[in-house]
Amino acid sequence: MGLLHGIWTLLLLLIFVGILAWVWSSKRKKHFEQAAQIPLQDGDSASVGEQDDMEKNDGC
Repeated sequence: MGLLHGIWTLLLLLIFVGILAWVWSSKRKKHFEQAAQIPLQDGDSASVGEQDDMEKNDGC
């Protein structure tokens, strides 16, 4: 039973560290900065996903 608890703890720790790495990734920084600005924008602004799509289309 102790081995099972140890494996479960290790699995949860690895998942936690993986989430931390994903959140602090420099690839995600721009997305999180845009999401942080949503409460400060007017109500008729586009969502974060739509803003990303619009930015990609502007470069074409």
